Amino acid sequence: MDELLLRSLIPGVIGVLVRRGADFAAAEDAVQDALVEAARVWPDDPPRDPKGWLVTVAWRRFLDATRAEASRRRREEAVEEEPAPGPVPGGDDTLHLYFLCAHPSLTPSSAVALTLRAVGGLTTRQIARAYLVPEATMAQRISRAKRTVSGVRFERPGDVSTVLRVLYLVFNEGYSGDVDLAAEAIRLTRQLAAAIDHPEVAGLLALMLLHHARRAARTAPDGSLVPLAEQDRGRWDTAAIAEGVRILQAALARDRLGEYQAQAAVAALHADAPTAAETDWVQIVEWYDELARLTRSPVVRLNRAVAVGEADGPRAGLAALAEVDASLPRYAAVSAYLHERDGDPETAARLYAEAARKAQNAAERDHLTRQAARLNSRPQ
Repeated sequence: MDELLLRSLIPGVIGVLVRRGADFAAAEDAVQDALVEAARVWPDDPPRDPKGWLVTVAWRRFLDATRAEASRRRREEAVEEEPAPGPVPGGDDTLHLYFLCAHPSLTPSSAVALTLRAVGGLTTRQIARAYLVPEATMAQRISRAKRTVSGVRFERPGDVSTVLRVLYLVFNEGYSGDVDLAAEAIRLTRQLAAAIDHPEVAGLLALMLLHHARRAARTAPDGSLVPLAEQDRGRWDTAAIAEGVRILQAALARDRLGEYQAQAAVAALHADAPTAAETDWVQIVEWYDELARLTRSPVVRLNRAVAVGEADGPRAGLAALAEVDASLPRYAAVSAYLHERDGDPETAARLYAEAARKAQNAAERDHLTRQAARLNSRPQ
């Protein structure tokens, strides 16, 4: 069977069941049962209308489950009559499902897991492998999330920014196990962009494409990190870069700037430079100024200090860094880099070692440790 087709149909089918009166948890369970039946039937007898087939079977599974629970007589009466089979009307069911999975009552980790399950169509096992947790743990997380949103009904449009944050979290998880979460996030954001006309949705999609275009060059054959300035730009995906730039330009033309568009603009300037030395750092600083105005994020100010150091020299970068909270992750790494560029290798080596101890993952820790070792082994 076409697994990608099935996964693309899941949110719409769940949405139809929810619109007919099923709560989210029951609808999602019924759709999973329908998918099992599809795996059994479709190879020998593929339906002409796959979505309609899934809706019909899932609705019957929902009715069966509802009727089996005598204690839920009120719900049983509400779904007593099954709608006649036929074409499924279009609607914004997928968009509704995005907002449901990103509901503010959910924790970020639960919202991400529920989005991957209900909108992305991934199995609990796939999600668990991606997050490197036991399948039972992930199943409990998803079950709790489903119970939390099972009674939610939307009477006004959902919060687009919350949905985008969830998708951005999915993208930043990257790759582990047998699921490429970065690619999955791009697929889901494309789906969202097709359902809603919003410049920040386009901005996030552009940002993902521009970052993902550099993926092949980010690691060496031994798995070690390759800094942006040292990457082989010939390995960047030029088609993804061109698409990201085109989407970004269309979003910026609408003159409704948001943080994802501004982040994408920074990524586009990096992608546009033939070499690291030709990067337009002055314009990057200007975009970071916009980002700081939009978000007031200390992380943005940390990244801005690096850009200032490249545009105006390391002393200017250190001055900008002095205004940033020193407890931020990667503060020591940025300080080390700027001190090295300023001709102070001893301080840089000490700060690289400190940054390595605070690193958030093994690849980053190994990279920073090598940087410290390189400076410590230099000729005196």
